[in-house]
Amino acid sequence: MDYVSTRNKGKTVSAAYAIANGIAPDGGLYCPTAFPKLTEEDWNHLQKADYKGRAALVLGKFLTDFSAEELAEYTAKAYADERFGGSDTAPVVKLADGKYMLELWHGPTCAFKDMALQILPHLLTASLRKTGEKRTACILVATSGDTGKAALDGFADVDGTKIMVYYPENGVSPMQKLQMTTQAGKNVEVVAIRGNFDDAQSAVKRIFTDADTRAQLDRDGMMLSSANSINWGRLAPQIAYYISAYCDLLNQGEIAMGDKINVCVPTGNFGNILAAYIAKQMGLPVNKLICASNRNNVLTDFFKQNGTYDRNRDFYTTASPSMDILISSNLERLLFFASGQNDELVSACMSGLTRDGRYTVPADVFAGISDDFDAGFCEDAQAAAAIKRLWENEKYLSDTHTAVAVQVYEDYRARTGDGTPTVIASTASPFKFCRAVIEALGGKLEKDDVSQLDVLTKLTGVAAPAPLSALAGKAPRFDRVVDKSEILSTVALLKDL
Repeated sequence: MDYVSTRNKGKTVSAAYAIANGIAPDGGLYCPTAFPKLTEEDWNHLQKADYKGRAALVLGKFLTDFSAEELAEYTAKAYADERFGGSDTAPVVKLADGKYMLELWHGPTCAFKDMALQILPHLLTASLRKTGEKRTACILVATSGDTGKAALDGFADVDGTKIMVYYPENGVSPMQKLQMTTQAGKNVEVVAIRGNFDDAQSAVKRIFTDADTRAQLDRDGMMLSSANSINWGRLAPQIAYYISAYCDLLNQGEIAMGDKINVCVPTGNFGNILAAYIAKQMGLPVNKLICASNRNNVLTDFFKQNGTYDRNRDFYTTASPSMDILISSNLERLLFFASGQNDELVSACMSGLTRDGRYTVPADVFAGISDDFDAGFCEDAQAAAAIKRLWENEKYLSDTHTAVAVQVYEDYRARTGDGTPTVIASTASPFKFCRAVIEALGGKLEKDDVSQLDVLTKLTGVAAPAPLSALAGKAPRFDRVVDKSEILSTVALLKDL
């Protein structure tokens, strides 16, 4: 399996090269040149395997320069029972009216990013070896909340790596901030920026394409890589859990082989739902991919307004901060796939986004996209009502992001009458967003953010995850705050880690 840039398909690279380097020199994102297909034999194996085995098989379809033995070793380590609270790594929970919650937050940082960022360090360090890279990999991460902590946890004290995480100073939940700023490890650095996630993400992309910065790092024996979903090594592991969810539904007798499902995903940077799209291209029977947004509904407008993407709008800080994004990077990959790998079209669209803040996809390309996708959004008040409704009616405790997806799905079903069984990606523990969840349930807040864990437990009887409870009494290590214009200068900090 070869990989090419979304902006230049004329040069192919290996999976290991794509993972090691993170982003193409032209600023494009690496993509496979074809979609592998799941055979009947594959499905038989997948249905019988545990999550580790399923992930190894799916990754093996894309990472052909890795052996089956290597991938089995990496998935066994990444998804070890003790790190995910048992062998049911990504459980599927049945709710009413054809809803199934795919819980992706049982890992060490209590968010879906663990599903990829626990295995990425294994894939990245192996990729460095396979490509003969001797330099230290400096991993730059822009985060809207969950990616930062998951990446820090995955790469802390991993030999041959250093990691720097940038987060919007006032754009993450108190629990997310505490998770990042208390991170242990000799090779980690955390920087807050005065700006939003889009500012951080754009600045990180500029660093990757800044020749002087890369040259200086090279002289210091370092190279750049990424743990954001712009890195194929971050995105590929996410494909596995949608296929795993289908296998679980088969094994539970909820569907028969070949039956279609919908997949509804709370979406910001578009990587999580893109993984479901790729799973569909591999043969996962999917009817509709439902893209759920909060008030920052740039993606909803893209799907509802015939392929016009326009980030020229107000930015809102919401109760679902991981979705507070106006530049959805992985949409670039969807355009590449849906246009038949038209790199010239993708380059033109991305140039338009940089220059004008907008672009419009040709009608024939958008027609194919609209066949696969539906979309909707909801406000914080609607998401809060969904949290309360889920708890009162079904005793299911949801975080703010998952609640957005639930509300959007219910709106979709009411609008279309589509009763297809629907898998909803549940992306974070509700205890990561205690304040918003407690308020939605009508509880009384405490002043101290860690104390909110006990408040939510007393309110619901649900125990807080141990990794979050362990934050009590921890003092932050990192308090650096910079203007968004100063991010480039912070790269110098990597030399001292």
